[in-house]
Amino acid sequence: MDELAKIFEAAARGEFPPPDGGTTVLPQPAPRDAGVLALTGHAVVFADLPPEWIRRQLPPDDLGAPLGPPFLTALCARTGRKAGSIDVLLALPPEAGAAAHDPAFVSGLVETRDQSHPRVVRALAHRADVRVWTASGGGTVLTGRGVADRWEVAVEVDHTARGLGLGRALAAAARALVPADETLWAQVAPGNAASLRAFLAAGFVPVGAEVLLSPEESPR
Repeated sequence: MDELAKIFEAAARGEFPPPDGGTTVLPQPAPRDAGVLALTGHAVVFADLPPEWIRRQLPPDDLGAPLGPPFLTALCARTGRKAGSIDVLLALPPEAGAAAHDPAFVSGLVETRDQSHPRVVRALAHRADVRVWTASGGGTVLTGRGVADRWEVAVEVDHTARGLGLGRALAAAARALVPADETLWAQVAPGNAASLRAFLAAGFVPVGAEVLLSPEESPR
């Protein structure tokens, strides 16, 4: 397990780096994955750049600098990548969430190979081993292996099915769709209150904030 994966697993257990205002700089766990993880009072930058250059860009008295526009702009310019959204990072450890999902609901999910859904298209850019299931009533849940090979989940609820608890049921069902001994991760935009409530109700807990850097698209 590489250092970034160890940090993720510790955070899922509620064990965090010291809130010292410092920044841990790590190499990318894979060519695909670069980004910034902000924890309480500590940041982790995973990018194949000289650590001294990264630290020069970060004012030592500004805890918000690692996710601030000046640093992210400099990081993107140096790496030739573009920053995605800044998301809340949530975790569901292996021992949590087992009682939250409904086995009957899980058994009713239908796996599909249709990769045309916009959420699936986005997932394929950041995850490996992506699998997709649909639920009657208008819901989609997908799993895949993302940053540092962690198991990740995303859900989508059709507009006509919102407000009925389907998002929570899909988020909870994901626990049964990945290996039982693996932590399950989710990234949710801070403004997406409905999705945040769904994942929290399913037992996920917030551990920090994260932004991923994607390669710039080649000109057409």
